[in-house]
Amino acid sequence: MLTYAGRRLLLAVPTVLGVCTLLFFALHAAPGDPADRFLDPRFPTDVRDAMSHNLGLDRPLGIQYVRWLGALIRLDFGHSFDQGRPVLVILGEAIPNTLVLCATALVLVFTLGIALGVVSALRRGTALDTGLTLGSLALYSVPGFWLALMLIMVFAYALPVLPATGVVSWDHDLMPWYGRLWDRVSHLILPAIALGVAPAAGVARYVRAAMIEALAQDYVRAARARGLSPARVVLGHALRNAALPLVTLLGLYLPFLLGGSVLVETIFAWPGMGALMYGAIDGQDFPVVLGCGVLYTLAVVAGNLLADLLYAAVDPRVRLA
Repeated sequence: MLTYAGRRLLLAVPTVLGVCTLLFFALHAAPGDPADRFLDPRFPTDVRDAMSHNLGLDRPLGIQYVRWLGALIRLDFGHSFDQGRPVLVILGEAIPNTLVLCATALVLVFTLGIALGVVSALRRGTALDTGLTLGSLALYSVPGFWLALMLIMVFAYALPVLPATGVVSWDHDLMPWYGRLWDRVSHLILPAIALGVAPAAGVARYVRAAMIEALAQDYVRAARARGLSPARVVLGHALRNAALPLVTLLGLYLPFLLGGSVLVETIFAWPGMGALMYGAIDGQDFPVVLGCGVLYTLAVVAGNLLADLLYAAVDPRVRLA
């Protein structure tokens, strides 16, 4: 197992380097000059050149890349053009909010997905199964940004029961402890639903197919013949074996949720990495965009590596391939 993990880890290094390289050159090839954000168009050329020099943008692109890569190896992400603060400090403020949102969405994905999949499999061929199938396909096809806007329209404006933006209310510090707890939870509900519903629909379809196959196996028939209760047969035998491959999806869905958080956080004004990256792209804050891109790349690679390791732990034949 350690040898297999070492091989996968070595293969991840060139992947991260390649993606970061493409991100760097693609970002610098985009039209526009970050210096324009700080200068009036009527300023003379020498002032504009001085600003570009201060931002380190007047050097050849190859030299900029080598300097950036060398700093990245030392875990120096540079300073934000817009805020003037270290990028690592800015990312450190945003990462906890994104992790809370993605962790909540991940729990929703597997809890809701497994429940719907099991119910649909147990009621196979009925109107309930058809309704859940159509609903899952519809939710899986709905764009995340549209769902987020509909949730805000319904639950924040038509039925004003949940807040639409932010992490906490303006009077959060004045509330008692239970009020502060609910205030945080209520701000988390809509973004987590917008981020997690579509993946949950995909998990539901996967669990339904796996459960239908598991329920037809001989060990399930044997469990029923021994007089075990229906709940124990379904949960203790069929679902236990059908859900075993789901452990690999844990690693695959984490980067998926991180990527989807960009639009969701922007729509709900959730101060995480997604909203930070969107604002940095809009403001051509190269160091912040590159820092977010590197972390997203590491998350995707780490998620795929985790999925491979979990799959190898479940199926030892993979380690021998």
